[in-house]
Amino acid sequence: MRTSKVATAVATASVSVALLAGCGGESGGESKPFEGQSADDIAAKAVEATRQAKSMHVKGDNRLEDGSSVTIDVSVDQEKNCQGTIGTGESTAEVRHTEASLYLRGDEQYWQNALKQQPDAARKMAPKLQDKWVKMPANDAATTGVCDKQGFISAMDEDKSERQGMKRGDTTEVDGEEALKLTKKGSAGETLALYVATEGEPYILKTTTEGGKNPGSVTFSDYNKPVSPEQPPADQTVDMKELAGEQQA
Repeated sequence: MRTSKVATAVATASVSVALLAGCGGESGGESKPFEGQSADDIAAKAVEATRQAKSMHVKGDNRLEDGSSVTIDVSVDQEKNCQGTIGTGESTAEVRHTEASLYLRGDEQYWQNALKQQPDAARKMAPKLQDKWVKMPANDAATTGVCDKQGFISAMDEDKSERQGMKRGDTTEVDGEEALKLTKKGSAGETLALYVATEGEPYILKTTTEGGKNPGSVTFSDYNKPVSPEQPPADQTVDMKELAGEQQA
């Protein structure tokens, strides 16, 4: 459930995101929601319910070890339709995925950051990309994660050790919805928490990491609401693959 999964993915690829939410071990006390169920059972049900949801909204922020931050604010469905924004540091970009194509629109600084591993390309291409909808190459490894809802959920069970030994806490509210809080101390002294909806489907409503090197939080909302991004206008679109080919010519 470490929110640093968001930071690592967005910072590394500039546009991809993976979220990790865990499940845990000890049975709870007298809490009425999920009465008689262990933290293991509750979290497992939350992961499965979230996996089955047709769509959701993901919003989060995370701090990296160098002090910079990454953010995501995206609606996504099982068909990989998505729209929203992603950001690194002071720079953000709009994102849309529709008709099997991913488009990004960021300022020059965003593209400088995204292409920092290729300084020559950044210098030449960033001015041409700023404020344009950039069509990313199909199946590009750096962009496949951001609009993959099921990929988000698969990442939740990436490390089995992360989902063992959690404890049931009290009920609280997340954006007006009642949630049961499950917590665990991480290996570096950080506190990990998973908030599970107590009414209706047991969806994951929030994950947090407090303390440690990568504090942050991610909220999940708007379950099963339609996601209908519009394809950007052709006269405002640049094809990254074609532009890269021109730069190499």
